[in-house]
Amino acid sequence: MSRVLSEIFRGNRAERIVGVLNVRALSAGSASNSDSYDIVIVGGGIVGTATARDLKQRFPNYKMAIVEKENGLAMHQSGHNSGVIHAGIYYKPGSLKAKLCVEGLQMSYKYCDDKKIPYKKVGKLIVATNPAQVDLLHDLHERGKKNKVAGLELIKGEKSIKAKAPACTGLEALWSPSTGIVDWAVVTKSYGADFQKGGGAIYLKFEVTGFEEAKDGAHPVLIKSRSGKTLKAKYVLTCGGLQSDKLAQMSGCPASPKIVPFRGEYLLLAPEKAHMVPTNIYPVPDPRFPFLGVHFTPRMDGSIWLGPNAVLAYRREGYKWYDFHLGELMDAVLFPGFRKLAVKFLVPGLGEMFKSFYTPALVKDLQKFIPAVETKDVKAGPSGVRAQALDEQGNLVDDFYFDMKKGQGSGSVSERVLHCRNAPSPAATSSMAIGKMIADKITDEFKLKKA
Repeated sequence: MSRVLSEIFRGNRAERIVGVLNVRALSAGSASNSDSYDIVIVGGGIVGTATARDLKQRFPNYKMAIVEKENGLAMHQSGHNSGVIHAGIYYKPGSLKAKLCVEGLQMSYKYCDDKKIPYKKVGKLIVATNPAQVDLLHDLHERGKKNKVAGLELIKGEKSIKAKAPACTGLEALWSPSTGIVDWAVVTKSYGADFQKGGGAIYLKFEVTGFEEAKDGAHPVLIKSRSGKTLKAKYVLTCGGLQSDKLAQMSGCPASPKIVPFRGEYLLLAPEKAHMVPTNIYPVPDPRFPFLGVHFTPRMDGSIWLGPNAVLAYRREGYKWYDFHLGELMDAVLFPGFRKLAVKFLVPGLGEMFKSFYTPALVKDLQKFIPAVETKDVKAGPSGVRAQALDEQGNLVDDFYFDMKKGQGSGSVSERVLHCRNAPSPAATSSMAIGKMIADKITDEFKLKKA
């Protein structure tokens, strides 16, 4: 039992938080052609597990499974992120992203309280460091108020900024007291534990390689894996993150929008300087560029992450600069949308690459907010890879994108597989709200009824 829990939760800290569970971890090797399910969710990240949890709660009598290609949950984006609980300031008022983020924040805090998952409401300062950013900051304040972000406060003058973060400098700032931090990997694994407690199965090391017609009228979708093992299902939902477009193509959907992986590399601040960062410190977003820019992020373990930059990853799950896969790299750079994006942002893109290899350049950006940070105070830290969806014109797909190949008849395999091809940031904060939304969609799409 302890070996199984270790495989699922991967770490003593997560095991202590989630608790000892009477669960059974399955692997691709344990699957047989007789394993059949009403619904199979492909992808063991935070969106897939949140959706599976919601579906299992509303359809407790349905037989369900999650399949994940790695040997644990939350192994990619859900376990390689800054750990921020976002308040919903940045997003266009009335948009789905704004609604889901504000709703998701409240749900996340309640869930963590119920499950006794540690978090900290450290807040966030969005700091204007030059006069050109002040008007943008005021616009951001109005946007946040329209999104009903709790407790937003416009802070004027460096003295007021230093009252929140003594080492920080700036002209004005936006203070968000409801912003927090948490370990999203722990939350993901807790969602998975809830799913299993409700009777759901989780298959690890089950890398999906295709969907075919099964010779089973009740479970017509055959899900193939790299190991050769299979599962059968009535319906399938994919939440594949970095592999979402590849999964969609397996059931006949088009290649676009394409997932292009961008690696974000962080620096770690020396522990003796950690006191300088009591809260999240963020820049005012520049509307000309697609990525936010460097920021200061406290972590649950007491460390401080600085960054990230944003550079093309040389493979979809390439967390180090030397992680390389020729086929995946060529898949990205030969995509017309990527080439158009690269031309459009050539200069800032080269700047991001320069910061990747020359740490003082990244530190110089950080010094705009905390001048006392020096190159000797930092060292290379962790990295994450963002699954950025791009269309053929080089536009970033910044909204939810679902796909299904229709027109083949309701009994066909392609019309029984729904793909969540893009769940944009802040997907972790919004995960419970997103899970509810996707569960609503799959309920409506497949006309599911309580047994």
